[in-house]
Amino acid sequence: MKIGFVVNDVLTEKSTYTTTRLALAASQRDHEVWLMGMGDFVYEPDGSLSARARAADQDKKYRSLERYLDDVQKPDTEQLVTLSDFDVVMLRADPADDAETQSWANTAGVAFGHLIAASGVLVVNDPLSLSGALSKAYFQHFPEVVRPRTLISRDEQRIREFVDELGGRAVLKPLQGSGGSGVFLVNTKESPNLSQIIEAISRDGYIVVQEYLEEAKNGDVRMFVMNGRPLLVDGAYAAFRRRSDSTDIRSNMSVGGKAEAADVTEEMLTMVEIVRPKLQADGMFLVGLDIVGDKLMEVNVFSPGGLGSCEALYGVNFAPAVIESLETKMTVRGHYGQELTNARLAAN
Repeated sequence: MKIGFVVNDVLTEKSTYTTTRLALAASQRDHEVWLMGMGDFVYEPDGSLSARARAADQDKKYRSLERYLDDVQKPDTEQLVTLSDFDVVMLRADPADDAETQSWANTAGVAFGHLIAASGVLVVNDPLSLSGALSKAYFQHFPEVVRPRTLISRDEQRIREFVDELGGRAVLKPLQGSGGSGVFLVNTKESPNLSQIIEAISRDGYIVVQEYLEEAKNGDVRMFVMNGRPLLVDGAYAAFRRRSDSTDIRSNMSVGGKAEAADVTEEMLTMVEIVRPKLQADGMFLVGLDIVGDKLMEVNVFSPGGLGSCEALYGVNFAPAVIESLETKMTVRGHYGQELTNARLAAN
């Protein structure tokens, strides 16, 4: 299998990233693996697609994540590759990383992903669905029973009214973005600052206002879901609790959250069953569900991270199972050819 991983920038990747783990796992299973950045695509006048991509030594048997990535990032590894020659391309760029410095990258990456899929390559997650998930409005398409009460608006008066409806306590965040950036907790004590908070967030667009869940003080649980089902290997779920070590309500690992073993409850598994039909219909092969109590706070469909934390907590390497699933999809494609749509093959 020839597989490509699309990241923000190959040279800024780190050995601790989930994408590096997936790439190494694919290499260890004797697949041809390439990494490429969001700005590396080329659409040729004849309609063909190529990219400047990097690869480690395809003949080496790597064990170390650090050594593998070091070889990928060497200056002489870059080559122009024809994308229609690939079997699978996995889109793993984080929109938040490019939001300020390269705002064009997110839509361009999804657009090129769509072109790659049209050439007959399996692209995961499905790029057509990803284009609708570039904002948190995508989250509102999931069943109401799993979502906290939410308002999306730029109207200060309506936001104030909704915060009052929630008892004076709510979480405000930008419609665009991720990684915990621009997230504020508003309560009765801080209500005089609400105008400034609304003004700060609204500079970049719409504001998401959500009810505050008391369980959030214990952090949230990141659960990996593959093909619409919890990622389970050797009896262990790929899930962990992210807990803030301060009064900061954000538990994202990128803002100082700490990983702990998570108790996967029946309520969580039921939640996955509720969202599974939409994830599968949208071709969402690998996603991260962020759960607080009995509510789903966010669905990370672009670049869910944390497989390294899961391995450290449970002693299980989950990455090979992800690659094995892609191998199975290639077997299915061998039987059906292009009869199955990209979205249908991606998450079933």
